[in-house]
Order: sequence, then structure tokens, then C-alpha cells
Amino acid sequence: MSTNTNPVLVRSTEAEVLAASGVTLLADTPATNGHLTSHRSIFKPGKEGAPPHLHRDASELFYILTGSLRVLTGDDLVILNEGDFLVVPPKTAHAFEAAGTSDAEVLFVLTHAKPRFDYYRLLEGVYRGETDPAELAATSDLYDNHYVESPVWIGR
Repeated sequence: MSTNTNPVLVRSTEAEVLAASGVTLLADTPATNGHLTSHRSIFKPGKEGAPPHLHRDASELFYILTGSLRVLTGDDLVILNEGDFLVVPPKTAHAFEAAGTSDAEVLFVLTHAKPRFDYYRLLEGVYRGETDPAELAATSDLYDNHYVESPVWIGR
């Protein structure tokens, strides 16, 4: 880990946008001295954002910028609305998707995270049909993104 103590500033015009998945990459762990990784996502109504998964080491923060998001946390389903804030601790299964009839825009921050931008780039390839989804599962330890089964999510 480097000893960079400079502030991290990402101008909106300079952020990498992954258009097919609706992800804007903001700051990853190499830039934040290992402290956090952050991105913004836009979820279209009726489109799953992420299937049930957990992070063994990272906490994941959700801040709803616009719209509503249906979120699985453990065995609970909750609707988050604009301005709502949620932190999912490590080892807690979670999933999410837009709730309602408008887009949901969400700021995500993962702490104690591994570098994740290459995970989102791989996911972009899946959205574009250029990458086999099985490649995501093969990277679960690399990116601390472990897919799990959830009867609650299936039954939603």
C-alpha cells in the first residue's frame, strides 16, 4: 500500500462510464491508499442490479441519490428511497434492483475492499454479451464478491 496522502478528486467529466451496465467508476483502492472503492450506478426499472452475494471483508454503503431501490439484507427485503442510507456489513448476503417505475441512482462505497474496478469492467463485458458470466464466478476471491443462494430474493 502506498503512502499517498493527497486528496482524491474525480471530476464528473473524467470519471470512467461503463454505459451498458450503468456504472460510473469514481475511486478505487489504489487511489484511496487502500481505504475504499466507490462508484455510482443507475438501475432501470425491472432490471436486477446485483444477484444475492456477500463480501467477506468489505462493508458496502448505499446512498440513494434518486428513485427507489429494493434491497435484500440477509433474509430481509427493504425499499430504500431518495436520501436513504444503508451499510451492509461483511458476510451479509445482499442483492438489489430498482423498485418502482423510475430509474434508481445509487452511490456505493465499499470499505476494507479489494480493488474492484476491473470487476466492473468484466461485468460490463457480460452486459454487452462479450464475456461469459461464468468468468465472474471465477473471480470471487479476487474481488471479494461471492454469489449465494437466497430463497427470499427468489420469492420476491
